[in-house]
Amino acid sequence: MPSWNTIVITSLLYVALLFCVAFWAEQRAKRGQFGWIRTPWVYTLSLSVYCTAWTYYGGVGSAARSGLEFAAIYLGPTLTFLGWWLVLRKLVRISNEQRTTSVADLLSSRYGKSTSIGVVVTLIAVLASTPYIALQLQSLSLSFALFSDVGTQPAQTAFWIACGLAAFTILFGTRHVDANEQHYGVVTAIALEAVVKLVALTSVGLFVVFGIADGPTDIFARMPDPELLSAEVFGPRWVTLLFLSATAVICLPRMFQVAVVENVDERHLATASWAFPFYVFLISLFVLPIAIAGMTGLPSDANPDLYVLTVPLGAGNGSLALLAFLGGFSAATSMVIVAAIALSTMVSNHIIMPLWLRSAKKSPTASGDVRHMLLFSRRASIIGILALGYIYFRFTGGSTALASIGLIAFLGVAQLLPSIIGALYWRGATRTGAITAVIAGFAVWAYTLFIPSFDGAFLLPPEVISNGPWGISLLRPQQLFGSEFADPLVHATVWSMTVNITALVAVSLLSQPSALEQLQAKLFVDVFNITADRPAIALQRAAKSEDLFELAQRILGRETSWRMFTDIARSQGKHSGLPDPTAELTERLERALAGAIGSASAHAMVSQIGGHGTVSVSELMRMADETAQIIEYSNRIEEKSRELQETASQLRHANARLHEIAEQKDAFLSQISHELRTPMTSVRSFAEILRDGDDLEPEQARRFVSIIHEEAQRLTRLLDEILDVSVLENGKAQIEKVPVSLNASIEQALAATEPLMRRAGVQLIHASGPDITVSADRDRLAQVLINVLSNAVKYGRGQPPAIIVQVSRDRDQVQVTVADNGPGIAPDDQEKVFEKFTRLQHQTLAGSAGLGLPISREIMRNLDGDLTLDPNGPGASFRITLKTYDENNHTL
Repeated sequence: MPSWNTIVITSLLYVALLFCVAFWAEQRAKRGQFGWIRTPWVYTLSLSVYCTAWTYYGGVGSAARSGLEFAAIYLGPTLTFLGWWLVLRKLVRISNEQRTTSVADLLSSRYGKSTSIGVVVTLIAVLASTPYIALQLQSLSLSFALFSDVGTQPAQTAFWIACGLAAFTILFGTRHVDANEQHYGVVTAIALEAVVKLVALTSVGLFVVFGIADGPTDIFARMPDPELLSAEVFGPRWVTLLFLSATAVICLPRMFQVAVVENVDERHLATASWAFPFYVFLISLFVLPIAIAGMTGLPSDANPDLYVLTVPLGAGNGSLALLAFLGGFSAATSMVIVAAIALSTMVSNHIIMPLWLRSAKKSPTASGDVRHMLLFSRRASIIGILALGYIYFRFTGGSTALASIGLIAFLGVAQLLPSIIGALYWRGATRTGAITAVIAGFAVWAYTLFIPSFDGAFLLPPEVISNGPWGISLLRPQQLFGSEFADPLVHATVWSMTVNITALVAVSLLSQPSALEQLQAKLFVDVFNITADRPAIALQRAAKSEDLFELAQRILGRETSWRMFTDIARSQGKHSGLPDPTAELTERLERALAGAIGSASAHAMVSQIGGHGTVSVSELMRMADETAQIIEYSNRIEEKSRELQETASQLRHANARLHEIAEQKDAFLSQISHELRTPMTSVRSFAEILRDGDDLEPEQARRFVSIIHEEAQRLTRLLDEILDVSVLENGKAQIEKVPVSLNASIEQALAATEPLMRRAGVQLIHASGPDITVSADRDRLAQVLINVLSNAVKYGRGQPPAIIVQVSRDRDQVQVTVADNGPGIAPDDQEKVFEKFTRLQHQTLAGSAGLGLPISREIMRNLDGDLTLDPNGPGASFRITLKTYDENNHTL
């Protein structure tokens, strides 16, 4: 087993490596040499901050206790990225447009740049995340204690870990004022930690499956309790876990930070939509085998949450245990670092900054360099947040209450989901409705799940939890209004989300949104219809350019402010000096400040500089309505343009088709005239010979009369074919549907075409099967079969030529396939063979006008069947479809 000194030195070296990687990435980004640090792969790996020590260690523990229940924690984010990635894309687009810095800033910006909702969301996020941070500290202290032989105190270890994480987060998470600016150093370090924890957990899994056991079959055969794979786990609790883990990807402050704020290109989501689920699949692949190995190879009192470490230690593999320790260290530290950055930004922007604005007696332009105050507040917030986590850890003493705190935290932040979805897709959602919904849902969560999780030792005495306040049983926290749920988590989820959604919808419908809320709602809901070069929509505030520039440089810095103001001045046609105080100037300044101090504080500052000189509500609504009308009008123009293009394309196609039909008709008439002229010429010629030939021999005269008779019959058949087409297409043909033996009809057609086959040397392949009675006209069916067989004899040019006749039945339908082994029909000509006016250029229909197949298809359609060409058949393959005959209903 690695010694305590080895663990400490390895941890310090690993932290030093993270420092070097973060510093290197920061320096490259500063020089503009982004390279692969801005690739979708680094972005995808940074999303692995979802996999904390709770999933790294606790996933195995959950599998040991509850079997397949652990899979829901991994499946939830997978479903989010596979099915909800469009929601994530919209969040990224809005974040870029509005320069939101956190989930609290997103809701604050959408609901009228409200300070109050930002404060509420920030407090909820801190309360829900503090126990979760404590959980990471506990997992780290337990893993350190596992290797200690000197009796170190977990609390002491957790203290120094918290100090180290605070130093790293402050150094690389608060280097800039602009919280919306990407933290390339932190993100790159998190991506490295994602690889480490994946390699570590996979290595332990491979060791268990192929080192301890003899493969997957063997490890699962050792399962001590078959109930671990029971399907009974897929009940209400499993569905609840699935919902909460899917929601966490959007609502957790750390996930919002890496998925939305740190996103440098929304196209990276396309890669993450499949790559992140694949990563989650890999990291969960060996969870159950490790749990089985721990349950079968370790003492019964071993902690299941530490099986990832104790299994390799029990097998005497110290190197693998050291790697597993680094994986858990990475999982815990990455979560704490990103959560501290996100929460400190929220606390600074939505609590400290508004308080500073209210307490400041002078204008922000005369308050000194605000950047120092912002950086100090964020750094102090990081220390305070980690201190809260450590205090919570000490307060609970590492009790078992922390084992379920992950799910409790998930449900706490899930209270933000309805307001987020309303912000993205419902213009009618209001600030009052969102605040009411979040507070109501959070209160129900705290009452039904969070406080009872302390077993009555915190705020609520045991008798209140058991009997309800004042003995009112309907108000029992875990059986609210008499509801019977077997699991407290399911109970709290159903009630808190029901109250939350109901409050959002009801209060929003009853309240009136402010003008700014309506404007922001349009910008959020229609973000994909509003381009970056849209006309500026801003509140006109009576402020001087000098005052605005002074405010900008005190928050953004002189260089950044001067660059922005110079760019705006040049766009106004001014080559020197400050720009004119236009709507564009105030809007761009407010958006720039929002990236540093949040949308609510930025709006308050700019309004304070302008003396609150805003436009009237009616003017603002007029501007918003005009913008909406312009967008709608533009969309209608684009739609009409597409319709005109489609119509023009259809007209061009129809015109080309008309020309083609006209050419086909001319060819048809030419062919018809030729076919009629040939027999008529023969009849006329031989009739004249008979009329003037007094010296003809009787035998010669009989031969001439026979020729005249044959040509007259040929002319009659041709005219019958033309009339057949017209009668069949008009539905006036007299076709009788009677029971017909299919085998008899096929034999009749084969007998009629046997002389043709014998002369052409065609080999017939046909095996008679059970006789089938079909609904058909006996003569018409024979006509179709003879026509198709004759064509196969004429145009099948295989070596040697062959014809295949097959019969198949599918329920109430029978199919007769006639295929030759010739060259087949070209794809472009396959539909033309059934057209009346078409002659295929590569073959001639000698002796006819090419009406056989069109007539045959019309006959089959009049028999409720069809004649089709199989494009995948050998040679030319025609399929005749018929319905079977039923004595009761005539046809099935």
